[in-house]
Amino acid sequence: MSKVRHVLGISGGKDSAALAIYMKQNYPHLDIEYYTSDTGKELDETYQLIDNLEIFLGKKILRLTGADNSPELPFDHFIKMYNGYLPSSNSRWCTKKLKLDPFEKFVGNDPVISYVGIRGDEDREGYISRKSNIQSIFPFRRNIWSEDVINKFLANTNISIASDLYCNLSLNGKSQRASEIVNSKLSATFNQQQKLNQLLDLGIKEFNSAVFKFLKTTNYPLATEVAFPLIDNEDVLVRADIFKILEDSGVGVPAYYKEVEFEVDGKKSSYARSRSGCFFCFYQQKIEWVWLYEQHPELFAKAMEYEKDGYTWIQDEPLAELIKPERIKKIKEEYIKRTERKSKSQSPYLLDILAEAEGEGCASCFI
Repeated sequence: MSKVRHVLGISGGKDSAALAIYMKQNYPHLDIEYYTSDTGKELDETYQLIDNLEIFLGKKILRLTGADNSPELPFDHFIKMYNGYLPSSNSRWCTKKLKLDPFEKFVGNDPVISYVGIRGDEDREGYISRKSNIQSIFPFRRNIWSEDVINKFLANTNISIASDLYCNLSLNGKSQRASEIVNSKLSATFNQQQKLNQLLDLGIKEFNSAVFKFLKTTNYPLATEVAFPLIDNEDVLVRADIFKILEDSGVGVPAYYKEVEFEVDGKKSSYARSRSGCFFCFYQQKIEWVWLYEQHPELFAKAMEYEKDGYTWIQDEPLAELIKPERIKKIKEEYIKRTERKSKSQSPYLLDILAEAEGEGCASCFI
């Protein structure tokens, strides 16, 4: 088998950028290949972040693109192929054509460890490739392993294997409890998440060690590795940690997260963008569309140009309707009410409110 490659995708957002910094600082001996999937429709702030990261990392971030041989920008190439049919939550062709396909072409058939920046305070799994040669690792979480690995390791059919692995671990007086948990079958009253949490509570390093040894019985990329440094990783990083990493490193927080103040009928508030990705991303909230219209009117105008033949970015509301003065006022008023309800949130960051309102968007956009 070929040498295992270590790769890390930079989406242009805070989490993947912080992960690149974190891996450089904590695992400098790993030869990580950094890449970004360029749709040609990113904000200038995204490209600035990538430039800043390259300086910090001392390494080029490879630009991947779909439609390599096309004279058009990647998104424009594929929008023509789809006859003007805009991507949506029900048809995310942009994710496949502009993100996943270029990534899987980049790694080919080599065994690959892909590091993903999903935080410890997020409840989502993220991208897991269907290709057996690509294995995802999540350094910011208590559980660094992907769901498919956990499914296999904790399966009732593998209890004897897991039990043997735990018997050979030094658990400092917790061996009996570990044996009880490992040998307990998954059922309607004892699900996989409960079993996982109980084993992690007994020891994260020990759990990681058992999983790593279990992987030797599989065809995952890590099966061929003699050692893996993240086995000893017990860090759990949340949103506040991400901002600290970005600020302390000098790379800086992506500029589009910066809050911009506005006022409606004497009430003041502020808005920002909550995610990376294309400037016309259909996962944006309406207040973010208003932000785009007011902060980058030239980009908003370009987004409007794609709306034709009945296709719109927002279901049942063309952008031309959204930017009417009364509609903008209503969107801002509703946003102010929502932020007031969230005013007791522990986080000081506005984008927490934005992200919580409609979720983090397409996880595959952030690989």
